[in-house]
Amino acid sequence: MLAAERNDLIARYADGPALLLRTLARVPSEALQWRPAAGRWSVHEIIVHCADSECSAYLRIRFLVAEPRPMLMGYDQDAWATILDYHSRSLDLALKTIDAVRANTVPLLHSLTPADWAKMGTHSESGPYGAEDWLRSYGQHLEIHSRQIERNIAAWQNR
Repeated sequence: MLAAERNDLIARYADGPALLLRTLARVPSEALQWRPAAGRWSVHEIIVHCADSECSAYLRIRFLVAEPRPMLMGYDQDAWATILDYHSRSLDLALKTIDAVRANTVPLLHSLTPADWAKMGTHSESGPYGAEDWLRSYGQHLEIHSRQIERNIAAWQNR
């Protein structure tokens, strides 16, 4: 990965919480727990998923940098949403979690050396997985979910 691409993804990663908040501000309160279809997530569930995902990401990048050949565990995000009853979880706490996790990770990302970026581990679901793979995924993660929220808003308005 070129330094320019890395810096762009780190900037997008840093800006993710603000983007998510701006997108969430456009959601009518009565649409927060509305699902666009069976098996699809509501806005509320998307936000809580983002908080859980950010916690996983927080650990993954640290394992990649600090441990030799770490094993990174995947998880069934749909099962988590159901089993952990995401609708019963606090949106405010989820948003604070996202913000805190990213605020603590951005300085780490800026401090990584080329050797750190080259470090590799193994993801339980996708195999070889390195710090650059992590950045490609999480650098745009909240952008992807912001677009998902926008689609939910449009579907709710057109229901």
